[in-house]
Amino acid sequence: MCGEGGTVQEAVTLFDRLRPDVTLLDLKLPDGHGVDAIRRIRQIDPAAKILVITTYEGDEDINQALQSGAKGYLVKGASHETIFRALRKIEQGGTFLPQPVTSTLRNRTSENLTPRERQVLSLIVAGKSNREIGELLHIKEVSVKAHVTLILSRLQVSDRTQAVVAALKRGLEHI
Repeated sequence: MCGEGGTVQEAVTLFDRLRPDVTLLDLKLPDGHGVDAIRRIRQIDPAAKILVITTYEGDEDINQALQSGAKGYLVKGASHETIFRALRKIEQGGTFLPQPVTSTLRNRTSENLTPRERQVLSLIVAGKSNREIGELLHIKEVSVKAHVTLILSRLQVSDRTQAVVAALKRGLEHI
């Protein structure tokens, strides 16, 4: 059986109803992130075999998808042959990570942001000033500045603009 859904909820509902051998899933969905769908599907069936095929190429997107239980990860534009190889390998119980994906993971920085730093970074991406971030998070502006300094250091960038670019490239944030 085969089904097609366009949202996290549809993906989960269809999986539960159809129980496919392999689920092909995008991460960019209108009602949420595909990682949410992976987690919910794996709650239904911890052995679910999921292949992500998406436009998201960031190390954080890849890492989250794999940590959530995806068995493979492809970037849209992969050849039909590559997609079929991935589906076969995953259906047989293996994993499939092409060289560009493994290279991205290999180059992943080991410094992870704390939950508070992720909040601050999200607000930086949204264009908020330090004062606005402080007001929104109910912390002092000096604390925001300290978080920004740590974020810049962890992302290995020198300013807020570079932090936004790095966050978008890595998949820490999405527009």
